[in-house]
Amino acid sequence: MERHIKIFDTTLRDGEQAPQCSMNPEEKLEVAKQLEILGVDCMEAGFPISSPGAFTSVETIAKIVKNSQVAALARAVQKDIDSAYNALKNAASPRIHTFLATSPIHMEHKLKMKPEEVLENIKNAVTYAKTLCSDVEFSAEDAMRSEPDFLVKAFTAAIKAGATVINVPDTVGYVLPEEMYDRIKYLYDNVVGIEKVDVSVHCHNDLGMAVANSLSGVRAGATQVECTINGLGERAGNAALEEIIMAIKTRRNLFNAYTRIDTHQISRTSKMIYNIIGQTVPINKPIVGGNAFAHEAGIHQHGILAARETYEIMRAEDLGITKNKLVIGKHSGKHAIADRLVEMGYSYTEEELSSYYEKVKILSDKKKFISDSDIEAIVNNRERTTGTYKLEYFDVHTSQNATSTGVIRMIKDGISIEKVSLGDGPINAAYNAINKITGNLCDELVNYDIHSVSDGNDALGEVTVKLKSGERIVTGRGLSTNIIESSILAYINGINKLIELN
Repeated sequence: MERHIKIFDTTLRDGEQAPQCSMNPEEKLEVAKQLEILGVDCMEAGFPISSPGAFTSVETIAKIVKNSQVAALARAVQKDIDSAYNALKNAASPRIHTFLATSPIHMEHKLKMKPEEVLENIKNAVTYAKTLCSDVEFSAEDAMRSEPDFLVKAFTAAIKAGATVINVPDTVGYVLPEEMYDRIKYLYDNVVGIEKVDVSVHCHNDLGMAVANSLSGVRAGATQVECTINGLGERAGNAALEEIIMAIKTRRNLFNAYTRIDTHQISRTSKMIYNIIGQTVPINKPIVGGNAFAHEAGIHQHGILAARETYEIMRAEDLGITKNKLVIGKHSGKHAIADRLVEMGYSYTEEELSSYYEKVKILSDKKKFISDSDIEAIVNNRERTTGTYKLEYFDVHTSQNATSTGVIRMIKDGISIEKVSLGDGPINAAYNAINKITGNLCDELVNYDIHSVSDGNDALGEVTVKLKSGERIVTGRGLSTNIIESSILAYINGINKLIELN
């Protein structure tokens, strides 16, 4: 009989806490809704005790998500557990996820606790969490560098105290697949009560082994995998959800297992996350990269034309990858756009549809046809901020061996504000003018990135910027067939986010 492998997505916690991957509350909620559509069994919405904003985000997600469990992280202390419960208490299916380190190096240098104290702390934390929530997960931080016998004691104590899930993290991405396999087998053979709970693996990618280690855990008997979209996470990241899912699906007979993930949602989920954090997908990224289904070598092309299976072990269609079908023109109505969105698998509100329709109309004045990738870019680049400042007009002049000039007019509270500035280039001149209008809210432009999101010489250009103010870094996005306009819109979007944080 096939086993159901549960997918525990921690993009909103472990993924989001990685440097330059932070999201605002609106973006987190949007991701949570997409994870629910994707079909994850449980999503870790955040670490409520870490900040008031984190608490509010978890609380909001817990109230809205109905078809996936919602988990919140808590250290093995009462105040953390109380915070997690209070954020989760309105969830349809809540889970408190508490953790404590069990490796000698962590116990000695970080916790400064003796092994007996750690075991007592585990028992007390899980027991208390169980009084608040029926579903409690316990993670032994740095489990793979823990002494096997002590790890058995830790998990036995957690299960006896009421844990429903025990998690075995390779916190520092240290082990090899055979070591993960052996460790899971060892735990199944020695932990008292392990047959009554889910056994989870949580692998980091420091040595590039996160996916392989996770799959080895599954082969050894693990029933849950903790992962993130695109493998986001601390340092080199976590196991990539899309790679885990497609490995189990493609080699289903080997694993004798399945997941409940709707694979047709993988591509758009991946693109949404990359868009929100202001990153572009590496072309060689497995499953979702631009070259994942591209073939240039002649012998490969010949094989593909003869039979797709010669060089492709997956179908792009199964991942929801669009084929850039030309479907929308200048005279297309709102219903045509609505129908195409549904065909592409997108849901929307009437307000969102009206916004997409207006943007398509504007774009159709610049392009003869609107492709699926254009529509997808418009959906992913929608405003996720209140928008204190809005662009009304720009005029940028530049030439070789001359200083560039930028004129920017923006609207704030219904009032037009116009400034002019010089710069080393057109983008610098425009950004200097925006800084004059907004009062130099941005201390530093950390990153500027530009890429095409569709084909042809009239392609949409997407610009992402990272702006720093104090210790905060935000991502701004802009989309247009005019690269100068994309750049200006991205910077204004970032400025509006900085205003929201202040």
